[in-house]
Amino acid sequence: MNHLYGNDVSLTEKTLDLLWERQNVTANNIANVDTPGYKAKRVTFENALADSIGSSAARSDAAHVERAIDSTSSRVLEDPEESSRLDGNNVDMDQEQVQLVKTTYEYEMMVNSANNSLKRLDSAAKSF
Repeated sequence: MNHLYGNDVSLTEKTLDLLWERQNVTANNIANVDTPGYKAKRVTFENALADSIGSSAARSDAAHVERAIDSTSSRVLEDPEESSRLDGNNVDMDQEQVQLVKTTYEYEMMVNSANNSLKRLDSAAKSF
């Protein structure tokens, strides 16, 4: 099926999955704002995804790029920042709320991208 839609849709699908994971980790941070000793976590994937695609794209083979997209995973890192709170928790609600909104907008943008890609395919198919 990915061959029909190309790597554009595969990349969008993978990015949506990774953004969903980031949203869940951010929500978990917010849920643990009052948990003593809890350390905030962060999800990173952008650099790994870009590096993976960049090294595969040099081969100019769509199958290599597709495998690179599929094999990319996120990293969940614990924020080592020391807490200014006495209970050792380092969750900053302002930062978490900004991250939540940012990720929501990124997710919405990727959904729109997927919809636009599918609309272009639909339009091309109707022209035959």
